[in-house]
Amino acid sequence: MEELPPQLKHMVAQYQQAQQHAQALAAQRQQLELLLLETKKAVEELEKSPQDAAVYKGVGPLLIRANREELKKELEEQRETLELRVKTLERQEERVTERLRELQQKLEEALKTRRTEA
Repeated sequence: MEELPPQLKHMVAQYQQAQQHAQALAAQRQQLELLLLETKKAVEELEKSPQDAAVYKGVGPLLIRANREELKKELEEQRETLELRVKTLERQEERVTERLRELQQKLEEALKTRRTEA
C-alpha cells in the first residue's frame, strides 16, 4: 500500500484531533452534569429539612455552620452557573461533531477518488 499524500495526512490528523477534542468535551460535560446533579440534590435536601435545622457547608476537609438562606442562594447560583456551562459544552460538542462529519465526508471522497485514480 502506498503512502498517503501530505494533504490526506493532514486531513487525517485534523480528524483525529477533532475526535480527541470531542472526547474531552464529553468528559467535561459529564463531570459538570454530575456536579449539577449533586447541587440540585443538595438544594432539594435543604428545602426538605426543617427551617430550624442547623446546616453546614464543606470547606476543604471541614464542615462549617452556615446561614440557611445564604447557603441556598449560593447553591442556586452554582446550579445556574453549572447549567450554563453544560449548555455551552453541549453546543461545542455539536460543532465538533459536525466538523467530524464534514472531515469524514472529505476523507471518504478523497480516498474514493484516490482509489479510482489508482
